[in-house]
Amino acid sequence: MLMHVQASPDNEKQAGAGMAVSERIRYRLMCAGQRFNANDNIADFIEEGELDELRDEVQARMQAVLRALVIDTDHDHNTFDTARRMAKLYIDEVFGGRYEAAPQVTAFPNVAQLNQLMVIGPITVRSACSHHLCPIEGKVWVGVLPNAESDLIGLSKYARICDWIMRRPQIQEEAITMLADELQRRIQPDGLAVVMQASHACMHWRGVKDEGARMSNSIMRGEFLTNAALRREFLGFVR
Repeated sequence: MLMHVQASPDNEKQAGAGMAVSERIRYRLMCAGQRFNANDNIADFIEEGELDELRDEVQARMQAVLRALVIDTDHDHNTFDTARRMAKLYIDEVFGGRYEAAPQVTAFPNVAQLNQLMVIGPITVRSACSHHLCPIEGKVWVGVLPNAESDLIGLSKYARICDWIMRRPQIQEEAITMLADELQRRIQPDGLAVVMQASHACMHWRGVKDEGARMSNSIMRGEFLTNAALRREFLGFVR
């Protein structure tokens, strides 16, 4: 359980004096009693200009990691700027879903009162395993049974939402659940199904080093749980 810290603009400013930017952000999160696990989005607690500071801090810490690995970055032309590249990679790309606000998604009315199965995919997704920070690469399929009264979203927006959710360190089981929760909240369909199949570099690069292993899992909600024919139709598209 997170500790709640009583905060005010004055004591936040006082507490932040001399703090690394990561500690200032952590302080705000703790004051709000907000969880900040690896796959949580913390964009609301990052102030303007602080991502630049965070890149600089991560660069310095990555440089220390490279030094601890006994890599001579002062004379090795291949790793001279690696720490900076890694900082930008993690904050702007691989883990960008933690630091960016949710994508703007325009909804439009279901004028035709569509209520038949829609399947979106395969959507290419990339994530990272929170255990080893190794790449996860795969495909996602989304099945939607629209509600005749609810709004719809554009097809490209499914890919944007997938990308935002996936660009965080996490395990696949939680990633697909978070994606289903986000889609459910936004479109409120009568039925929602999500299937993800991915390869995990932590299995390819280390341990058993199994090149062919894939993980597949699914989330079924609403009509997809109770209507076997609908479920089969969706899985037929996936196969």
